[in-house]
Amino acid sequence: MALRVAIQMDPIELANPEVDTTVLMALNAQARGHSLWVYQPERLALEDGHVTARAHPLEVRATPGDHYTLGEPVLLDLAEDVDVVLLRQDPPFDMHYITATHILEHIHPETLVVNDPVEVRNAPEKLFVTRFKGLQPPTLISRDLRAIAEFRLRFPDMILKPLYGGGGSGVTRLKPGDGNLDALLELHFALNREPVICQAFLPAIAQGDKRILLVDGEPVGVINRVPAEGAVRSNLHVGGRAEAVELTARDRELCATIGPDLRTRGLIFVGVDVIGDYLTEINVTSPTGAQQLKRFTGVDATALMWDRIEALRAEGHAGLGLFRN
Repeated sequence: MALRVAIQMDPIELANPEVDTTVLMALNAQARGHSLWVYQPERLALEDGHVTARAHPLEVRATPGDHYTLGEPVLLDLAEDVDVVLLRQDPPFDMHYITATHILEHIHPETLVVNDPVEVRNAPEKLFVTRFKGLQPPTLISRDLRAIAEFRLRFPDMILKPLYGGGGSGVTRLKPGDGNLDALLELHFALNREPVICQAFLPAIAQGDKRILLVDGEPVGVINRVPAEGAVRSNLHVGGRAEAVELTARDRELCATIGPDLRTRGLIFVGVDVIGDYLTEINVTSPTGAQQLKRFTGVDATALMWDRIEALRAEGHAGLGLFRN
């Protein structure tokens, strides 16, 4: 089955083909004979219920410094000219991101959007996990200074992070006796109207922050991201180191708890973060880690994703529209 695939993402020229999951998704799609286009969310348009995007035909290669070729832009009707839209722009999950999900809602599921834009909007990474009681470490989400102060008394070794950030941005550890909490809150609340997340520090982070990839609710593999010496953040782009690990019994238990809900919501490609025995985030916007997983284990989570997408499209309707210049 040859599909027509549009990828909504940040500038492809900034992607690193050696580590970028979206590039691996595109390489797999291309190898299967699917046609590719790419556009940035700024190129979306909604008029009288019709959603269009000015997109470039795309060829991809796994060659650092020469990983893509763009054709001349065309105006795609995303309801007629495309079978699948990959929603792969990175957080922050702000009004810009939310607006894109509202626009893409007009075409899904007739054009399959992965992940479902309504459920992406309803499942912010750090809030969605709170639906599953008992899986998180002790966590408070609030703007209330008294509530935050009382949480700090109970958990004097604490992590503070923005609610809608991504990639480890703004994550800070406050050790017992650290007097910077008030200043950090003052700075955050001066810049944002959102609450912050306060979370008990987990010493297990020294052993790493696992990223488990799930396809249609089933765990397909895991990598471990180990923070640099003395660091709190394990994100690979800020100095974390990836290493091979196996899924533990607790990892499988966590995935079995959330998997059916992910499947029901149409969240086909998801990455969850696990520190020790705790689930800390459920990433549904543009989960990463597939390249490292493939390198360590040979398991290609994006190939499994395309297997599922192709099955869903075989069951549904593919538009027969024409491209408009």
